[in-house]
Amino acid sequence: MTTSDREQQVLDRIDRARRRRAKVREERITLSHGAGGKATQTLIEAVFLDAFRNPLLEPLEDAATLTIGDARLALTTDSYVVSPLFFPGGNIGDLAVNGTVNDLAVSGARPLYLTAGFILEEGFPVEDLLKIVESMKAAAESAGVQIVTGDTKVVQRGKADGVYINTAGVGVLTRSGLGVATVKPGDAVLVSGPIGDHGVTIMLARGELDIDADLESDTAPVHDLVAGLLAAVPGVRAMRDATRGGVATILNEIAKAADVAVVVDENTIPVRTEVRGASELLGIDPLYVACEGRIVVVVDGAQASDALAALRSHPLGADAAVIGRVADDPPGLVLLNTAFGGTRIVDLLVGDPLPRIC
Repeated sequence: MTTSDREQQVLDRIDRARRRRAKVREERITLSHGAGGKATQTLIEAVFLDAFRNPLLEPLEDAATLTIGDARLALTTDSYVVSPLFFPGGNIGDLAVNGTVNDLAVSGARPLYLTAGFILEEGFPVEDLLKIVESMKAAAESAGVQIVTGDTKVVQRGKADGVYINTAGVGVLTRSGLGVATVKPGDAVLVSGPIGDHGVTIMLARGELDIDADLESDTAPVHDLVAGLLAAVPGVRAMRDATRGGVATILNEIAKAADVAVVVDENTIPVRTEVRGASELLGIDPLYVACEGRIVVVVDGAQASDALAALRSHPLGADAAVIGRVADDPPGLVLLNTAFGGTRIVDLLVGDPLPRIC
């Protein structure tokens, strides 16, 4: 048997495993089920999608697109359980606002209104709650959105971890037809800036590791960055903000949804020296580490230069880069051309090496 035959057998086994009907085999929920990797994907497909299946939910994009009369809207929701609540560059409050704004923006919508639900633990300091709410106010003003309704619940001491926040967002669609299923061979893949800042910042802020790094979370609203990109580049196919599971998870979602191969060059992926160093000490790959102000963009390959210029014209995209391309084979897989000249498969992780980062 030749090497190419063995490689094809491996690819065939991977393809068969991925096409199997999703089934949750664990008897109880684990942290891995909320980490954005394989366990999360299985939970979503086998439990939630199976129960709630409908044409609006099935694309599993960052926001659902709705038509109400003549209006085309985007609707999204998210929950935030980050630990610690306060970290260099932000806190759970502005993280909640920015994350919801970004889910709307990458869906091609102009964010307008948010909800805010708070689950507070008995004994949580009111002073800390005021700081969180003030940061939410500032983030909403910066993003041009209003928090228009909400809810508050209090649970007994020890039944939560200070505060959890749930947000939902509504926006008006300015570009329709976006989605990872629309990606085609020949398209280019870009990232808007250095990856992994947020996840590594959170891990270091927990104080469990004796690592010093001058690093802050990249949490920021990307609506202006996205608006400029869409205005300049008609060939944008899809956008995702690389949160849980990082860029690697987004690339796998693209490959699976469009049944294409995504080929990425390791040398072109922007990673800060501090993030790379901390990741090596932690034994993790920056490709899997969460961002909170970075987007992955897929565009018509002929418009890659225009997209790069549009991203770099905005402060949040100053270090944007073209990191790869879309091919037709092997379908459903992400391949990384390594710095050492080899090629490896970038698969989904089962869980996340950095739990509770958002």
